[in-house]
Amino acid sequence: MRRLAVSILLTALLLSGCGAQMSPDEAQESIQVLAMDTAMLITTYGERSPAAAYACEDAIRDLEKQLSRTDPDSEVSRLNASAGEPVEVGEDLGVLLELAKYYHGSTGGAFNIAVAPVVSAWGFTEDSFQVPSQAELDGLLELVQGPSYIGPRSSGGTICYSLGPGQAIDLGGIAKGYAADKIVKVLQEHDVPRANINLGGNVLAYGDRPDGTPWRVGIQDPARADEQNAFAGVLALTDSFAVTSGGYQRYFEEGGKRYHHIIDPSTGYPADSGLTSVTVVAGLGGGDGFPGTMCDAYSTALFIMGEEQALAFWRDETQRGEQGCPFELVLVTEDGRVVVTPSLADRFTLEETSGYTLEVVPS
Repeated sequence: MRRLAVSILLTALLLSGCGAQMSPDEAQESIQVLAMDTAMLITTYGERSPAAAYACEDAIRDLEKQLSRTDPDSEVSRLNASAGEPVEVGEDLGVLLELAKYYHGSTGGAFNIAVAPVVSAWGFTEDSFQVPSQAELDGLLELVQGPSYIGPRSSGGTICYSLGPGQAIDLGGIAKGYAADKIVKVLQEHDVPRANINLGGNVLAYGDRPDGTPWRVGIQDPARADEQNAFAGVLALTDSFAVTSGGYQRYFEEGGKRYHHIIDPSTGYPADSGLTSVTVVAGLGGGDGFPGTMCDAYSTALFIMGEEQALAFWRDETQRGEQGCPFELVLVTEDGRVVVTPSLADRFTLEETSGYTLEVVPS
């Protein structure tokens, strides 16, 4: 059995009044976009909201053309097919390759875009699902470990990168987060006072709601993933990114066992960490200028690490202070707990009907 969630998994709850006349700043435009294998919802406010919403869509589609691994004409596909030869890359791909290199190092290899050949062996890229043999995985893991690409190199005024023979990259773990970072700039350029951007597991709560209250962002209950409005809890957020990764989002079953799409690059198998979802939250000013990208990368990496290592990583980053990239966490565990870091405690409400127990990490 296979399940690919087309509905928005980290749902923004947009609660608006009925019958009230809206001021120009509260004028709303809302569009749906299907891109990056995800159903997206873009809602902008203000006098320039229509232009802003469609400019956001343009930014998303431009990135998709550059970064899609399944589009043979994309920059990523050309790099993957280069057989070790240097390939010229544009600014966006160059930035993402450097960010991915940093996140690989900071997470001890848990975040690894070079895991692409292993993901393909499981059939998640091509939608032809299978359990690969251990011998096949062992061979592919040799391509995953160590530096996945070399660059940047300057050649005739252009920037080039190269992969080793047989290697390939997949930016699915950070592409939507990077798109959200780009969207912030679009909103700023259009003087948008507020917006709610849902890129399917990646939410940008920009400004506040028209009534001055925070946006309410629901975290999908992994145990009830087939129910659209079944939440583990709800976050109240303003000027923040919230990115969730979970094994419930895409999977198949074979021999009575479920295999999900988040692959542990150290084993080649779907991560078995005791977590069912990880949500990373950060303000617009964090992440060394790329907070959305950071949240996207870390949500995947911390899901692979598991609860203990994820919280240790969070503590280490918090202790770095201004030198670090401050973020907060909501962890949903297999044993029925929702673990929240302290700065989110007063912004998170547990869904009473979910059956989970709430735990706040000690300060």
